[in-house]
Amino acid sequence: METCSLPPQWEVLVLVSQHLDPQTLAIASCVSKSWLFSMSCDHLWKPILTTHFPSLSTLTPTVPFQRLFALGHSAAKRRRKNPLKSKPKLSLTDLVFAVTISSHDSSSVVTITKPGDTLLVNPPGVFRFDVDVGDEGFKYESSEVRKGLEGVKVTWNVILKGWKEIFTMMDCEGNVGFVGGGGEGWFVQELPAPGCCCCSNAAESAVEADLKVEMCDGRESDGKVRVKKVNVGIMNVVNWRYVSVEDGLRYLQHFLLTCNDL
Repeated sequence: METCSLPPQWEVLVLVSQHLDPQTLAIASCVSKSWLFSMSCDHLWKPILTTHFPSLSTLTPTVPFQRLFALGHSAAKRRRKNPLKSKPKLSLTDLVFAVTISSHDSSSVVTITKPGDTLLVNPPGVFRFDVDVGDEGFKYESSEVRKGLEGVKVTWNVILKGWKEIFTMMDCEGNVGFVGGGGEGWFVQELPAPGCCCCSNAAESAVEADLKVEMCDGRESDGKVRVKKVNVGIMNVVNWRYVSVEDGLRYLQHFLLTCNDL
């Protein structure tokens, strides 16, 4: 009995293709032109697109559904391989935090400079640090702030060790409210999205610098008000949580390192 050597009819191919997964369909479409035609038809790829990427299936594209599936697959793959989740190139030992607090007329100034690895992470695991002023806030005249002070200017810079780069996290003015024997001021400022040429999609811009300053009132001693403690951090405004230490370092590296370093 002679065996038929004719290729299968395209209807048979379409029938078989309905039981294949997207990857097998893509491979099969490379066999020949007739297979490409059979394996690429819209009525075959539309239900696949609806299953995997329902939001894309509601569009009215001018490209085939197979192409739309490929675009959705590539976008999902890039999302899974988000460079923001790679290991940060920076560590806290590479950074120096510098906070300056002054009155509006700059007559009373305190500048606190601390290596990043000496700061207390509070709470653990998140990019929020307690900067203890310690003796610096009481020993030197430059660290004293006049009693009754309310309007202040705060600046927070992050410095790459060796003064290779500086990134200004915050530079703004605000008020400190005094109650009883002390005062508190809370300052926030929106941070820019990373603008690195090779990692422009690496992070969202929905983050802000967060700084809290505590002051103690010395009415019973010398009548002066001094900076007692400063807290700094990076807040995600989408969920109103502080970002992790690693996410904070990944954010900063886009401003402190060059594209070649990344």
